[in-house]
Parts: sequence; C-alpha cells; structure tokens
Amino acid sequence: MEKGINQRKTEHIRLCLTGNVEGVNKSTGLEGINFIHNALPEINFADITLETSFLGKKLQAPFLVSSMTGGSELATTINQNLAIAAEEKGWALAIGSTRAFLESDQYKESFLIRKQAPTAPVIVNIGAVQFNYGYGPEECQRIIDKTGADSIVLHLNSLQEAVQDGGDLNFENLLPKIEQVCKTLDAPVGVKEVGFGIDGPVAEKLYNAGISYIDVAGAGGTSWSQVEKLRSRDPLNKAAAEAFNNWGIPTKDCIVSVRSKLPEAPLVASGGMKTGVDAAKAITIGADIVGYARQLLKAATESPEAVTQTMEQIELELKMTMFGIGVKNLDELKNTKRVSIMGQSLLEENS
Repeated sequence: MEKGINQRKTEHIRLCLTGNVEGVNKSTGLEGINFIHNALPEINFADITLETSFLGKKLQAPFLVSSMTGGSELATTINQNLAIAAEEKGWALAIGSTRAFLESDQYKESFLIRKQAPTAPVIVNIGAVQFNYGYGPEECQRIIDKTGADSIVLHLNSLQEAVQDGGDLNFENLLPKIEQVCKTLDAPVGVKEVGFGIDGPVAEKLYNAGISYIDVAGAGGTSWSQVEKLRSRDPLNKAAAEAFNNWGIPTKDCIVSVRSKLPEAPLVASGGMKTGVDAAKAITIGADIVGYARQLLKAATESPEAVTQTMEQIELELKMTMFGIGVKNLDELKNTKRVSIMGQSLLEENS
C-alpha cells in the first residue's frame, strides 16, 4: 500500500488526468502570436528537418518530455512508456521529483528508465527547497549516479508548497545553495518552475549562479495550486487556494522576458504547450526546446505506441507550420519575419 510521498505522487497523476486543474482565465499568451502564410514557400516538405541538440546530445526534434512523476506504481508505467517513446522519437526526457527515490527504493523502477532510453538526454528533478531541508550537492550527485541521468533540474515551486498540506515553506537563502550545487556537480544543472513561470530578472540571477539552462514552465496549463487545492484536506488551504486560480506569468511573457535578459542561454519553453503550432510560436520568440507534460500523460498511461502517436502529431504540426511560412529548419524558424505579434507584423517592419 502506498503512503506518504508515494501516495501523493499517485494522487497528483490521477488529478491531472481527471480533475479540472488548469488555471482559470489564464492562457499561455501564445494566442497573440500568428504566422503570416506564405503562398509560395519554395521548399520541399520532405526537406524540412527538426534536428537540434540539447545537453550536448542530438535530438530528432526540439522537444522535451517535461518532468511529471515518479515514486509510485502508476508512475512506473507512465515513465517507462514515455522513455520508450522518447528514445524512438529522439526527444529529451525528464522524470519527476527524485526525492522519493532518495528516501526509499520502493518504486525505484519509476526512476530507472535509462534501460528504456539508452541514448536519449535524461534529466532528473528535485525541488530546490530541499536544500533547506538537508539535501545538497551529494544527494544531487547520488541521484545522477543512480539514474544515469545527463542533467539535474531544480524545480522552484513556492506557491505549490504554500497550498500543499504540510508543504516545505522555507525558501530563504536558496540562491547560494543552488550556486554551490552548480559548482560541485560535473553534470549540467537546470532550473524550472512548475507552471507559474520564471521571468528575466530571476533567470539572470540563476544563470549567473551557474545554472546551465532555464525552463520557464509558465502559466497557461496545469496550475499546481489547483492540483493541491483538490488534494487538500485542510479547509483553510482549500479556500485560500481559490484566490490563486489565475496566478502566474504566461509562458509567452516568460520566454520574452528571459530571452531579453539572457540572449544566449539555453531556454526551454513549457507550460500549457499542446500543439506543434504552440512550439513554433515559442521557438520564434526565443525558445530552443519545447516541453510537453499533460498533453502526453493520458497516452503514457496506455502504451509506448500511444505516446509515440501523440509525439508524431506534434512533430507533424510543427513541420506543417514551417511549411506554411516557407522555412526548412529551426534556425530559419527562429529568424522568420513571417510572424505577427499582438497585431504587429514583423514582415511589414522589415519589408
């Protein structure tokens, strides 16, 4: 029988599958970006390539399976199916918080997915707040060694912890501890939010502390205050969470803000990503890699083939977008002028 942190992981999955967990009247902001159709693209669809690289490894597409889960029986099925599909499609793969793995070998197979994804870039995940609760570089290195991961990403989830029953609330003085982890580990250390977003000034502090890449994880998708509200057995927490159902920085605003402060830093766009058109928009305004989570979750409970089918649809949508504006690779997509942002056409500005 699952208990404690393992039970919480299962509840998180089930709520994300069945509950109303999106923010209220909150979007990614990407709907304000539109592409300008090119009636004469002058390219062969067959020549369009999505290839790129991340963490020094080649990717067949600029996509990441975002951190979702680990540490439960259901999480084992999900992560193994995601790993098989990510390996086949050439996506990067992140798994959920490994704190449960540090505390117990129960459900260890939910974290040991390297055998299903021998060549994919694998990222493990732990909450940065744990550095104020006894964790540090040694525990991070142990997780990397145990899982064979290429990188570790530190998640910043202050509001989630505030709503969560018994959440860890001491976020004081974390930056120097994050810096120490970055200095100590050989592997790249990334940082991500959990759906409320990272802005430029915060990203700049983290990057200057040694963080290798930023995953903005903006608002517009799953709201973890909503998830924890549904889980909560505390009437006060439950009621207070309602005031935060539209909290967070839209994903588009995060990308623009971070890129303005960090022109060259590797940037992952996640938070409410659903289609390949969303990915194209995010890349056009500054993202390097695009992360998907709940869009893959239901398929991941079914089979690797179901996940692969969803991935193939996202890839096709991105290629169709690129064909529609006449670009054949990601560099051309990043630099296209065939885009209108909030009604302002870059094509007209540069004509």
